Amino acid sequence: MTAPSSSAAEVRFVSVAKRYGAGPTAIESLDLTIRRGEFITLLGPSGSGKTTALNLLAGFQEPTSGQILIDGEDVSRLPPHKRNIGLVFQHYALFPHMTVRENIAYPLKQRRVAKAEMARRVDDVLRMVSLEIFADRLPRQLSGGQQQRVAVARAIVFEPRLLLMDEPLGALDRKLRESVQLELKRIHRELGATVVFVTHDQEEALVMSDRIAVFNAGRIQQVGTAEELYDAPETQFVAQFLGESNCWVGEVSPNNDALCTVAGACREIAGQRTPRTPTSGLAAAIVRPERCHVVARTAAIEGWNSVPGRLREVVYLGSQRKMIVDLEIGGSAVVTCTPDVVLPSEAAVCVRFPISATRIVPAS
Repeated sequence: MTAPSSSAAEVRFVSVAKRYGAGPTAIESLDLTIRRGEFITLLGPSGSGKTTALNLLAGFQEPTSGQILIDGEDVSRLPPHKRNIGLVFQHYALFPHMTVRENIAYPLKQRRVAKAEMARRVDDVLRMVSLEIFADRLPRQLSGGQQQRVAVARAIVFEPRLLLMDEPLGALDRKLRESVQLELKRIHRELGATVVFVTHDQEEALVMSDRIAVFNAGRIQQVGTAEELYDAPETQFVAQFLGESNCWVGEVSPNNDALCTVAGACREIAGQRTPRTPTSGLAAAIVRPERCHVVARTAAIEGWNSVPGRLREVVYLGSQRKMIVDLEIGGSAVVTCTPDVVLPSEAAVCVRFPISATRIVPAS
């Protein structure tokens, strides 16, 4: 994680809930600590509660219950302009009649910062976002990525303790998004500020975050680094939302040895338990496609799961091939491999994957 600046904020959500009258509950009960200087992403599908959490933190909405603490101060009922928070949204809301420099300087004018200090700060952030030569242009004379960087500069020029970003890259094309993602990571390293970033894009979250909080149906499913969430998901939802995964649901074997019997077939898939794995009832065996291999049918190998099937389709993707295998136990499996692996369609095969790479998690 980036070394935090002396002004970087610590944020705590304590049993926060948000309900809209007799309507749906947007957030059930949110407990989350955001560390000083970290870049944390709130990730989830539409309606999962991630944007509501950001709006509560910004002060645009008030929680129904619970507390929101910034540096130990309860700000749950504090108006937005008193929270010293920088905001960047998908729609940059730049003033079209103002130059880049004037747009960036606007928050400082509102705070009555002296002219000399204002000029220094604006010059500093222009360098930080690499827009010095565009300082006197109007927003309409800039590309989408440049406008986005102006919005970031305007949000950080008054040195906020906390920077909130709500889908800020959503309007950019894929290649430009990838470039700006790296720019934002660099800016965060230089600032050392606490950043809360909201997105529904799994790849964006994996690339940018120190930690990720995965939301679903108003609750946090899991919080962790990209590696922890991808390699060690604790729920079926996290495994299937964050990246691609193969999933088999069945009964957990009663001897509690991390074996899951796939429903409707006399076959056991062994895997690693998680703290949430049930001791009885339904569970899901999860494995990532890149940890699987498609092989000719051979005898079982100790330490590996092996499920027979028939190769239905092979898709060439340039840097890899994707194989779809219809399994004898029902359903299908996806396997990704290097492009030099070639097998004929309709071949009788086995999908083989290590027990150590298989997670047994609660079924959704």
